[in-house]
Amino acid sequence: MATLLYRIGRFAYRRAWYVVIGWVLVLGAILGGGLALGGQTQESFTIPGTESQQAIDKLDSLFPQAAGAGATMVVSAPDGQNINTDPVKQELSDVADGIADLPQVASVVSPYSEYATDAISDDGTTALIKVQFDGPATDVKDSSLTALEDAGQKLVDEGMSVSYTGEVFQSTGFGLTITEVFGVVFAFVVLLVTFGSLLTAGLPLLSAVIGVGVAMGGITLAAAFTTVSSTAPTLAVMIGLAVGIDYALFILSRHRTQLALGMDPEESAARSVATAGAAVVFAGLTVIIALLGLLVVGIPFLSVMGVAAAFAVLAAVCIAMTLLPAIMGIARGKLVPKAGSRAARRAIAATEHPEERASAAPASNSSGDAPAPAPTASTAPTAKRVKPSLGGRWVALVMKAPIVFIVLVVGLLGAAAIPAAGLDLNLPTAASQPEGSTTRTAYDTIADKFGEGSNGTVVVVADITQTTDIQNDLAGIRSDLEAVDGVASVGQGLPDQTLDTAIFQVVPTTAPDSPETKELVNRLRDLKGEIQSQYDVPITVSGQTAVAIDVSTQLTNALLPFGVLVVGLSIILLAMVFRSIAVPIKAALGFLLTVGASFGVTVAVFQDGVAADLLNVHTTGPIISFLPILLMAILFGLAMDYEVFLVSGMREEFVKTGDARRAVRIGFQNGARVVTAAALIMFFVFFAFVPEGEGPIKAIALALAVGVFVDAFLVRMTLVPAVMTLLGRHAWYLPKWLGRILPNVDVEGESLREHLDEASWASTRSAAVDASELVIAGAGGPHTFSVPAGSLAVVTGDTAARRLVGAAVAGRISPDGGRLQVLGHGLPSESGDVARRVTLVDLDSRRLDSTVSVGDALNERLALGSPWFRRDRHAASRLVGRVNSALAAAGSASGAGLASGEVPIDVHRTLGELSPLALALVTVALGVADGAPIVVVDAGDGEFAHPSAGFVAAVAGIADPGATVLLGVSAAPAAHASSVGTALGDRMLGRIDLGSPPSPSSLDTASANPASAAKGLSR
Repeated sequence: MATLLYRIGRFAYRRAWYVVIGWVLVLGAILGGGLALGGQTQESFTIPGTESQQAIDKLDSLFPQAAGAGATMVVSAPDGQNINTDPVKQELSDVADGIADLPQVASVVSPYSEYATDAISDDGTTALIKVQFDGPATDVKDSSLTALEDAGQKLVDEGMSVSYTGEVFQSTGFGLTITEVFGVVFAFVVLLVTFGSLLTAGLPLLSAVIGVGVAMGGITLAAAFTTVSSTAPTLAVMIGLAVGIDYALFILSRHRTQLALGMDPEESAARSVATAGAAVVFAGLTVIIALLGLLVVGIPFLSVMGVAAAFAVLAAVCIAMTLLPAIMGIARGKLVPKAGSRAARRAIAATEHPEERASAAPASNSSGDAPAPAPTASTAPTAKRVKPSLGGRWVALVMKAPIVFIVLVVGLLGAAAIPAAGLDLNLPTAASQPEGSTTRTAYDTIADKFGEGSNGTVVVVADITQTTDIQNDLAGIRSDLEAVDGVASVGQGLPDQTLDTAIFQVVPTTAPDSPETKELVNRLRDLKGEIQSQYDVPITVSGQTAVAIDVSTQLTNALLPFGVLVVGLSIILLAMVFRSIAVPIKAALGFLLTVGASFGVTVAVFQDGVAADLLNVHTTGPIISFLPILLMAILFGLAMDYEVFLVSGMREEFVKTGDARRAVRIGFQNGARVVTAAALIMFFVFFAFVPEGEGPIKAIALALAVGVFVDAFLVRMTLVPAVMTLLGRHAWYLPKWLGRILPNVDVEGESLREHLDEASWASTRSAAVDASELVIAGAGGPHTFSVPAGSLAVVTGDTAARRLVGAAVAGRISPDGGRLQVLGHGLPSESGDVARRVTLVDLDSRRLDSTVSVGDALNERLALGSPWFRRDRHAASRLVGRVNSALAAAGSASGAGLASGEVPIDVHRTLGELSPLALALVTVALGVADGAPIVVVDAGDGEFAHPSAGFVAAVAGIADPGATVLLGVSAAPAAHASSVGTALGDRMLGRIDLGSPPSPSSLDTASANPASAAKGLSR
């Protein structure tokens, strides 16, 4: 992966303006498409399959007037007047009649109707007009709500107070306030302190804003085709800003450090994307996987939120991998820290450590005859003047008493998690709406005048198809419902026109989001068997309150399995990255501490009211039901993010030195500053949504802010180095059997360093193939040889050894040691490029259809080797001509015996009609048809394993003049090299002996051109 990212970073740097323009087009297209289609977010907290939702679906088909979304108009009489006076009564009745004629309104219940239940307050000052729409809230148009409000305006004109509540009036808008802007400003300040440059500090913000724009466009586009929760966009903005800034910060920090050390800007950009970018990709994928894990919970609105947030993270990762290096390419040298600046001195000092500089200093010499070494990055005065960083001093303190810090952190986080034991989950009600909004005013008025339970009416649906005494049975059921503990009142049963279904409006004594109301719903459901046995009438409990309770119950039940999934995933992923058992277990336990503390603080503030006024929390109550799962998903990714950037440095140092304590100290010092900046940025961005955010977002933002702070500073930067110090070398233990199963992710970029080393060596070689001390299991060695471009090398030795070497040259297998380059590509890191440029031909294992004609076989291979617009109709005929010329050359080079009986072939001959020699040469021609610049031919153990010089010349004659040929045979041709050289013309001939030690005497070279022969093939 690191090598791929290296190439992506280099490409983006070199083609900077193309990449920037591409992203601008993407942003414009996705935003424009979303706005053009008019996508709008909506609120739809439902779970298919629950009892409450099944009842609503049944009402939709049998009793549609009662299945749609409901709204309540709360009307208060003018001061000193009563709602029951004739003028007021007439005005309310007229307005109710007018509302019944509005679009999408299915029914209206006037407060004076016989079907109204407790619609007039005891003091006679307030009345409720119940409005039922003909569809769910997601289908109710804004124009219908506007018409309803216009009807209520007539009452306002008469001096009455009117407010509205119901799911159709829940706030579905979102937007950024000044506090979110403050969060971005704080993030900019942190970046400015980190980089010491306005330009560099602005780049992470720019990339994050573009990523958020892409995410918002995608969400708006999706909202035009499906229901998207109103919380999803704000959540996407919050997460997109945080991870977008952080991911750019990680890569830019590495880039600036490398520039300060003198690395070329282009190379630095490519390496930053490959190394820091690899960790960014891994961290981003963990967040995405965790967010997409919400799909397994099976709750549609939560799944949409998870997908929306995951899309925001994906956009941030893609921008960090492409747009950011492109901006680096535009800025070029402007990002280099100024010589002698604090940023430059800090970058240089970070590459060395105090004890290394001390050991590198020249020993005192009284005679003065030892010359002082030249200044280097480690001995430069600028590096010496830098004091130990705060991170260095902190980790040194932690490592002195690791047990003390472990006890302190675990004790502190354990205490913070205690309030989480009282966690109460529910969906938001109008009580969480901003004060002064119409829904909040209506909610408070109803609670004050009618009781809290009137805000959360429970609907009991009765199937009356089996009863013959409908009125008496409905009256009896109503009496039974009224007798249930927690019921304030029950409206009379309202049957539909076909007398199939009846509904009861049950008013609880408690608020809709209180635990007592949950218990009431359970008691009503427990009553189903008794009512059915007594009246033969099945009942179900539904309504918005019951739906919210069912959603919360299912979310609560899914919390443990989801937690197991996330923790299990973290252990597997980290075991892959760090090749360790202890590190992932430690990381998972630390994650659980983070989640517990975050839950505890959130419950204390939003449920228990601790510091609520300070955080502008006006109402307390249950925590929004999807917060725990969402929090676990997001914090999981962020926690793994910090874990990777800290512990990967520790592992890299441990692999190099084997010193576990040193690895902890140096790895922490290298990553602490970046992790600190990233955590502070995320904390500020998340916390900025707390004071002025809307109900659900406030709690989510605080939980994330607390989680980020706790995880970064207490768990990762305190608990992790303490535990790693105690474990020592045991922290990096991984059973061999497990190491073979787990894929190697290589976040540290080892593969890139190998690739760059191989590429550097390959760039110094001019031959088509070069091997130095090459070792391949089963092929003997080490082997050293060089094959110039356009030459033919006869490879001799054991068949298995020849095939293994040929496969290695072709990029099909990886060498076990030494160096190998093919056409300027180092192996094995560039095996994919090599495999496309080398063709393998095995004469001993060919499986050709004997009934196929020569022309068809060649044309099929030619079609596979080139696109349709570059195909040559005469190419097959030319190859057949080469085969015939090769047959003639074989005869002239070795006497008539070899080619005796051979006749020229044509494109119409079938492969089964060819002689063994002709078939072998056609097989070589099939390989040449691929157009590869190198052809590796092996004779196997068959009749051509001990060829004459004529056969070698024939093979060379079929290949393109500029192609390089490696011919594997068991023994060199019996004839002298000079006779073969005469047949080869200007093509150089050499020998690579895999069965004997390297020596100049093992090489025979021949050519009709003496100058070419002098170059030869080395062995």
